[in-house]
Amino acid sequence: MADQTKLYGFDGSTYVRTVKTVLNDKGVDFDQAQINVLEGEPRQPEHLARHPFGKVPVLDIDGIRIRETDAICRYLEDTRPDPALIPDKAREKALMNEAMSLINAYGYDALIGAAGYHLFPEFIGGPDDDAHAECMKAAKTLLELLMENKGQAKWLAGDAPTLADYFLAPIMFYISLTPDKDALLQVPGMADWWQAMQGVASFKATEPDLG
Repeated sequence: MADQTKLYGFDGSTYVRTVKTVLNDKGVDFDQAQINVLEGEPRQPEHLARHPFGKVPVLDIDGIRIRETDAICRYLEDTRPDPALIPDKAREKALMNEAMSLINAYGYDALIGAAGYHLFPEFIGGPDDDAHAECMKAAKTLLELLMENKGQAKWLAGDAPTLADYFLAPIMFYISLTPDKDALLQVPGMADWWQAMQGVASFKATEPDLG
């Protein structure tokens, strides 16, 4: 495996954007291969050789291959610790880890399901009003819990952005393009958090071109 850093995954993927945001924060130069999920490219033999479950992102870096966003981001933090994206205090680290687990386990499907109802209904199996309502209910529950845990802090796990913010923000980007943004950004604390994310240069630099 070559030592050059190469990211496999297309810009429309929220998880790919999370990794790209971290790479940008860490100042890591990388090449990218656009493996388009919407066109089924992760299920092609060439990519299955990289990730046998047909997922993105995959990152080749430092002579190794890493699969799965959480593992990639934590490796980048361990090997390139500045700027820090994982808190050093136990309480804030627990909040970050909890937020990431909640987003992965419950938030992604709910939020992407809600956004997909408006933006890419064919990708989620067609428009379904009952499914959309369930997604919105779960999404609101998730965001209320994240904001409750955040309390008066600026970010999800303290006074500086962490991996938790970088997991949620690319998903909320799609929500922000839909009529559902008004309901979900009305969750107390969410509008301020989303406005703060707009000021994160590495996040803005990775905004996908949806044209």
